[in-house]
Amino acid sequence: MILRITALAAVAFAAGAWAAPVLAADEVNVGPGLTLAGAPLAIRGVDPVALATLDAVAPGDAVRTVVQEGVAYYFASALTAEAFEAAPAKYLPQYGGFCAFAVALGKKLDGDPRYADIVDGKLYLFVNAEIFAKYLETPQEILAKAEATWASIEHAAADSL
Repeated sequence: MILRITALAAVAFAAGAWAAPVLAADEVNVGPGLTLAGAPLAIRGVDPVALATLDAVAPGDAVRTVVQEGVAYYFASALTAEAFEAAPAKYLPQYGGFCAFAVALGKKLDGDPRYADIVDGKLYLFVNAEIFAKYLETPQEILAKAEATWASIEHAAADSL
């Protein structure tokens, strides 16, 4: 009897511990699994401050992890981690890190930090080189469509779109 209660309690605890990351996964583009911080990893572990300010794909390090709203971000330096902690919204990619072109079409596809654009101080990610090139043909139009669409899909699971 004690073993069953303990097992049931462990399952209930695990379900509760997973609740926040699962919700975040619908709103933020994260990789599978959890980091050592117990949260899913965003932006493929690339430093969001370096990406948003320098357009540089700088691999972050798990030693410098900041968890923001249930999502883990890795940083290449203590300075970029501190900058992020002071003003996370300034460095987070738009549309939860999903591909801005896909968002314009009502979809949530992976945003790859290798294909990024900074417009008016905001970071936008794209799924691949081909889509990024297509976006560059009419960037303002694509971003306007994405902005208009995001509110209706933000809380939807990616696989439901």
